[in-house]
Amino acid sequence: MAKSAYTAREKYELIMAYEDRQTSARDFCSQHNISRKTIERWIYLYCTYGMDGLQEATGWKRYSKEVKTAAVLDSLSGAYSLTDVIQKYEISSHSVLEKWIRNYNDHRELKDTQRMSNSMIKGRSTSLEERLEIVMYCLQNGKNYNQASEHFKVSYQQVYQWVKKYEKEGETGLKDNRGRSKSDLELTTEEKIQREMKRLEQENERLRAENAFLKKLEELERRRLKKR
Repeated sequence: MAKSAYTAREKYELIMAYEDRQTSARDFCSQHNISRKTIERWIYLYCTYGMDGLQEATGWKRYSKEVKTAAVLDSLSGAYSLTDVIQKYEISSHSVLEKWIRNYNDHRELKDTQRMSNSMIKGRSTSLEERLEIVMYCLQNGKNYNQASEHFKVSYQQVYQWVKKYEKEGETGLKDNRGRSKSDLELTTEEKIQREMKRLEQENERLRAENAFLKKLEELERRRLKKR
């Protein structure tokens, strides 16, 4: 049976071990008695919020716009129950998720819940030289991603991903490959979520257009029948 609760430090150590593993993800998860979905969720939370994201919730929770949107799109896709979505994104209650769904359906913007930490620093465009400097700074300071993020005014997630890419591919991993579509194997956990969000948004727009068209046909048919 999987361990019921992990401390933030234990989650962090498992994330680091997972990133540096020499075995398959399946073997790693089996060895540590943890599901792949769980470790990937922790990685996403750590990339987005740092150690704060690995803490157990104690009261009012804060959620990013991306998490809210992904949760809503999963709910509307029909592939998950509300309970599944709540567990997947660690949402505090059904009412919170239902409120996001109502706002989304009413075309209201889903915004970040404000949290006072330097993980709120937004990402920005950087040159290869800047990225390399940031990575070197982070490595020289014991992989203190928060410190590097604050020092260079880039997002925590950017620093984390650049360091990981540098460790895996060297300077080549820091090159800007925009314009080339990444394969699924190249995507980070958050990039996979963002790609899936985009796909679900497009699918929902298509379904809305189809529903609007069908309603219009029904209305025209009703009018035709009234004229008889």
